[in-house]
Amino acid sequence: MKMKKREIDAVLILILLASAFLNMYNIWNDDTVNPYYTAAVTSMLQSFHNFFYASFDAAGFITVDKPPVTYQIQTISALIFGMHGWSVILPQALAGVGSVLFMYLLIKPTFGKTAARIASFVMACTPIAVAVARTNNVDALLVFFLLFATWLLFKAIRKGRLIWLLAAFFVVGAGFNTKMLQAYMILPAFLLFYMIAANTTIKKKIISLVSALAVLAAVSLSWPLIVDNIPASKRPYVGSSQTNSVLELAFGYNGIQRLTGQSSGGGQGGPDGNASKEMSSSGGSSQMQKPPGQSSSSSSASGDKSQNGSMTAPPSNGKMPSGGEMPSGGQGGPPSGGDGGGGGPGGGGKSGTGTGSKMQSGSGMFGTGTPGPLRLFQTELSDQISWLLPFAIFGMAGLLIAGARERRRLSAEQKETIFWAAWLVPIAGFFSVAEFFHHYYLIMLAPPIAALVGAGWVALVHLYRKQAGWKTWLLPAAILVTTGFELFILRNYNDQIGAGWSIGVGVIGAVAAIALFVFKQRQKPLSYYVSLAALLVLMVMPIYWASTPLLYGGNSSLPETGPQLASTSGKGMGMDNASVNTKLINYLEKHNAGADYLFATTDSNTAAPYIIKTKKAVMAIGGYSGSDPAITLAQFKKLVKEGKVKYFLASGMGKGGNNDIVQWVEKNGKKVSSDKWQSNTDQKTKNSDAADKKSSKASGKNSRMSGGPGGMNQSASLYELQSDE
Repeated sequence: MKMKKREIDAVLILILLASAFLNMYNIWNDDTVNPYYTAAVTSMLQSFHNFFYASFDAAGFITVDKPPVTYQIQTISALIFGMHGWSVILPQALAGVGSVLFMYLLIKPTFGKTAARIASFVMACTPIAVAVARTNNVDALLVFFLLFATWLLFKAIRKGRLIWLLAAFFVVGAGFNTKMLQAYMILPAFLLFYMIAANTTIKKKIISLVSALAVLAAVSLSWPLIVDNIPASKRPYVGSSQTNSVLELAFGYNGIQRLTGQSSGGGQGGPDGNASKEMSSSGGSSQMQKPPGQSSSSSSASGDKSQNGSMTAPPSNGKMPSGGEMPSGGQGGPPSGGDGGGGGPGGGGKSGTGTGSKMQSGSGMFGTGTPGPLRLFQTELSDQISWLLPFAIFGMAGLLIAGARERRRLSAEQKETIFWAAWLVPIAGFFSVAEFFHHYYLIMLAPPIAALVGAGWVALVHLYRKQAGWKTWLLPAAILVTTGFELFILRNYNDQIGAGWSIGVGVIGAVAAIALFVFKQRQKPLSYYVSLAALLVLMVMPIYWASTPLLYGGNSSLPETGPQLASTSGKGMGMDNASVNTKLINYLEKHNAGADYLFATTDSNTAAPYIIKTKKAVMAIGGYSGSDPAITLAQFKKLVKEGKVKYFLASGMGKGGNNDIVQWVEKNGKKVSSDKWQSNTDQKTKNSDAADKKSSKASGKNSRMSGGPGGMNQSASLYELQSDE
């Protein structure tokens, strides 16, 4: 018997190459990526202890705010290729390409090659998916795991074997150890699909699902339970928790608080309203982030690469720049919360639409729009994920209609359509009402939109050519409505990119829809090519948006896409390059002999670039935001007495949740003369300010809040701590 020759789809190869290009081109310019996580990888390279816990610092004092799986993969990549920005991005970039491949493999068996090609192409060109894959944030790997789990689930249905079902839920458990409860957002789709699609009795289905959920629980809780049951003295503090517990982190800060927002104070006097760690600039200081792609501006303790840390006003397109929220802690303290917010609450003033520095309430935390049923269609979110969402909705309707059979049972096409709808609808509902998320979380919607567009296009074409009555008009209606929605998105960008794009999309989309309305009975073969051309035209703007991080540079802390990057990123040079003060490093290395920590400081933002640069331990006493109760004053004094901590860097940006420690340092420490460790950055600061004003004018911003490195340099203080104190 001849074995069936496996066909190689040349179109799929081209799509995968395009995905690889979008995800990888120019990533070598991003030196430190998101410094908070890159610092963890730097520390994890140094010992298995750090590797297991995802320790932020080399001494294993505190962890980052996520489980370790993604950072362990990044650490392995750095071990193979060396510690570089691109080597920690590479796993996510490859995961993005892998997700495109999975879309093809998931769609082709039931809906055919054309549907699979379109779905994989849409996935490859989804703007926010590309932006995330070019960073060391965990979301691209999470989606890859979830699509892998979906492939295993589909295999379990087709093969009728329990082992594949258990494997699917095992992989979802791995996803939990990537980004905790966000991985569980697809469980309704998994459970519903297995119940309607598995070819077995109800009793066996229930038994199988109970077994699968047991596997899910075991895998999900394996690392959290191990960590929580190890004595606190023998492991790092769990960063961004308030009780030193992974379970609290998972179900609180990384769980329900994502839906409800973060409104309670945390830690030892932490601020009531915290912003996000991804808002932080990539330099050492804790402050507000510039718009997407613009050069990070914090210069920890007088960085040699002086950058401006001021916050610009919201752009005229109504979207807040990445990290657009003011820190609400006292004394201009560091932004807290977010994805590393030290367990601290995220709240504070809400960012809004409009120009200038005024942030209007009602536009959602971090500029994510006003909660409500149409939130994904609002200006703040629509250009990141929703370009083809109207077409996906029409496609879903077409699939359910086209898949109907004379018998009452659901067809295979309908069952899989229900699966993708059960992925899309609950997650879209979550983002429609949630108080606490960032734009790049929307990558969770990319797979179902891609699937419903690809399979839906084929179904709509079938209905157009084979059916009569209202069903036949679903295809031109989908093209017309989606064209109109894209024009709605583009209306805010005509001044930046020119009205030609809107005219082109509008004219071609309208002509295609009219042609399908008029010529249905005359030119049936032509309808296929007209509708395909219309879909490709509708893909033009998402492709451009997806390309903006390549063209203009992106923000690795708060990934986002759009033409506004052209005026805020410095033409590709706006990556998050963390700044350090080499004079400070030289001073500390010369005078800090024998201490476990190069220095201690209030928060991870200040510490991260120094960990990356020196590969030495730097203690962030309050975790990311400065508000984690990671160490008491008595414990800190004991470390000083033992000679493990000799220097403390007070950045001048607030004390976070550890006021007692900072006050003790200021009272008992010996202040080191600034001329011994500070760099002269006055001229660089002036140049940076001038560049910022020019950029602000170019992008339509008319004011910003000061707080750049000049003030930072003047207020930062270094204290020497005596071991006999």
